[in-house]
Amino acid sequence: MSEVNDRPSPHARLSSPGLTRGSSFGPERHAKMDGRVKPGHDVGRGRSILKRVVLGAAMFAVITTAAFAVWVYSLGPLPLDKASIVSTTVVDRNGKLLRAYAMSDGRWRLPVTSSASVDPGYLNILLGYEDKRFYDHHGVDPLALGRAAFQLVTRGQIVSGGSTITMQVARLLEPRRERSVHAKIRQAVRALQLERQMSKEQILDLYLTLAPFGGNLEGIRAASIAYFGKEPKRLSLAESALLVALPQSPEMRRLDRHPGNARVARDRVLERMVGEGRVSEVDATQAKSVGVPKLRKPMPILAPHSADQAASLRNDEPIIKLSLDAGIQQALEALARDRAAALGNNISIGILAVDNESGDILAHVGSADYFDDRRAGQVDMTRAVRSPGSTLKPFIYGVAFEDGFVHPESLIEDRPARFGAYAPENFDMTFQGTVPVRKALQLSLNVPAIALLDRVGASRFSSRLKQAGGSLVLPAGEAPGLAMGLGGVGVTLHDLVQLYTGVARLGSVKPLRELMQKNGGDDRETLRLMEPVAAWQVGNVLLGTPPPENAAHGRIAFKTGTSYGYRDAWSVGFDGRMTIGVWVGRPDGAPVPGLIGRIAAAPVLFDAFARTGKLPAPLPRAPKGTLVASNAKLPLPLRRYRPAGDLIRTGSEQALHIQFPLNGSRIDASGGEGQFSSVPVKVAGGVMPMTVLVNGMAAGELDSRRQRLVDPPGPGFVRLTVMDALGAADTVVVRIQ
Repeated sequence: MSEVNDRPSPHARLSSPGLTRGSSFGPERHAKMDGRVKPGHDVGRGRSILKRVVLGAAMFAVITTAAFAVWVYSLGPLPLDKASIVSTTVVDRNGKLLRAYAMSDGRWRLPVTSSASVDPGYLNILLGYEDKRFYDHHGVDPLALGRAAFQLVTRGQIVSGGSTITMQVARLLEPRRERSVHAKIRQAVRALQLERQMSKEQILDLYLTLAPFGGNLEGIRAASIAYFGKEPKRLSLAESALLVALPQSPEMRRLDRHPGNARVARDRVLERMVGEGRVSEVDATQAKSVGVPKLRKPMPILAPHSADQAASLRNDEPIIKLSLDAGIQQALEALARDRAAALGNNISIGILAVDNESGDILAHVGSADYFDDRRAGQVDMTRAVRSPGSTLKPFIYGVAFEDGFVHPESLIEDRPARFGAYAPENFDMTFQGTVPVRKALQLSLNVPAIALLDRVGASRFSSRLKQAGGSLVLPAGEAPGLAMGLGGVGVTLHDLVQLYTGVARLGSVKPLRELMQKNGGDDRETLRLMEPVAAWQVGNVLLGTPPPENAAHGRIAFKTGTSYGYRDAWSVGFDGRMTIGVWVGRPDGAPVPGLIGRIAAAPVLFDAFARTGKLPAPLPRAPKGTLVASNAKLPLPLRRYRPAGDLIRTGSEQALHIQFPLNGSRIDASGGEGQFSSVPVKVAGGVMPMTVLVNGMAAGELDSRRQRLVDPPGPGFVRLTVMDALGAADTVVVRIQ
């Protein structure tokens, strides 16, 4: 057969049995027909399977990723608000803890504002034990996880955890009891979120604030104070290792229940630190020999009255700063407690120490013992209204010095006298006769003080003290009277001390401050008490007051007072730096026979100055224009005090006397648009020429008719003085309105 005939016909495949149109022989068909496999057969099939696997894996990855993303999104934002819920802490001016209040659920969680407030040695051990690569990873440490897994497999037990500090913080923010892979993944995700939102220092601060230490203690500060009685700024090696070990199993290592477990865990931490070269063998051995505390110490409670008041005013702040000095506060609280116990049952003591320059309260002792119910310890006696006794006398003399009708070296009579229906007597029921004004104040003589108050005016005196922040409390419907000079009025120790700081500050008063502003500002306005010269003269006189027994003379200017019926004993004093006020008595106001300011309160005052740890600072120098002279060298009108109307006679001349305006009168001098019209001054007697003084400043001479119009400086009390050619003078005080 020829070659041509051997070729199949073009229609052969169509006519072959079992074949239809459109059918063809593929590689597989030929392979089956001749029993051989073509080279591209398995490659093509492998590619198809690979494509399907890749496509399936990709779809699985996409679905898994999407599901994971949805799960992560469902977690919501980090619950960082939990970290802001901490115990309210009250601190002093230097940031030292005065008192802390447990949270509403009874837990103690003290805020850690910066990791710098924690001992560096503790941080070194903490990072070495918990998270060596804390500053290198981004929340999750793969090396630590791998090491933990390998140790678990090879040793059959957990040797070191794989959780970073960031992951532990995440667990503390969202506490869960189960320990599963799901929980670990959740912590890892939260840790990554934390690292994106916060710095390493902030994350470390969260751990130091939230870590559990057994019972209701959370955070390094609460644990350090409760177990060691101190802040964690300075910890020993043994203390640091113990505080690192406790959070690992806080309940099984509680010092008050399982001190043995805690000691074993501490020693394990030390051994590991030796192995890693962070602690020497010698130091670790010595630290292991130290026992562990078995009882908790009480949280500090300094200045409880101040802390309670501050916490009630700013209960939304985690840290409240006061102006107090913790060292001075602690010393004066101990002083009040000891002296009250010595004085007898039911006696309490209040002490207030103030910085003269700033008006900041440095110590506030409201009672002898805050927890003593017999002494009504929770009643703040620095705010209680009590009779001040003779402690207001220095201000009477100060206004008298300012008015210019008396001088510290002037002579004054201490003899029986009657002021209307009021006849004051001295404490010892005796009279000294003619004495210098200086001695009258130092001996706290009653008659001279009332005589000066009568000349100054009780209403004006009360207004002057109120103007300087000293609120005097009178019985309802009663007007100020002369009895207020001897204690016939109510005042608080707080206000009394504020007034005395005005003398120390040469006449100006800075309102007392205890609660510091949030922004550190100070919007207090300075108030006026008296002229600088008068204030210096008062301080100079009080500096010479005889001190109590065994106390140094001439170092503290002070005044004592005893209320009627021996109910209150007072002593207030100042040097160039500080003013301290002391009250002694029964909180219920019951009399205590023999309770005298000089005997009961003055020794406490001098001891308080000594316990501040600072030497008394000298008082300010005399202001310019101060008249320092003996009685013989004083101007004639100042050599001896004479009541109003009992004026100096100069030969046959009629005594100088201001006829108008009358002393104590009110004058309506309003002229419209905020202006004041002139006030006429008319004088009888005296020797021409005569000079008119307005508040101590020359305002011109009288005319031939002994008259002159003077311009008042403004509304309020104005002191008008007329002095003639021989030095005789008369003074009236009027109120311009």
